[in-house]
Amino acid sequence: MEKKLKNPEMFTEKELVALEFAEVMTVDSNKVSDELYNDMKKYFDDGEIIEIACVVGIFNYFNKFNNALKTDITK
Repeated sequence: MEKKLKNPEMFTEKELVALEFAEVMTVDSNKVSDELYNDMKKYFDDGEIIEIACVVGIFNYFNKFNNALKTDITK
C-alpha cells in the first residue's frame, strides 16, 4: 500500500507491517495479498495474526455501527 505515514520512523518494521495489514483489511479485506500475508508471517505467528485481524474487524464493526446510528461518542 502506497499510503505514507507522517512519521514512519516512529514505528518498527513489525509495526509497519501490522499497520499496513490493518489498513488493507479495513479498506478491502479481499485485497490482503499473499505478499502482505507472508510479511505478517515473518513477524507474527498464526494466533497473533488471528488476534490482529479480530481487533481490526471489531473496531471496523464499532465504527460502522456508530456511523450508521450517528452516535456521538464524545458525550
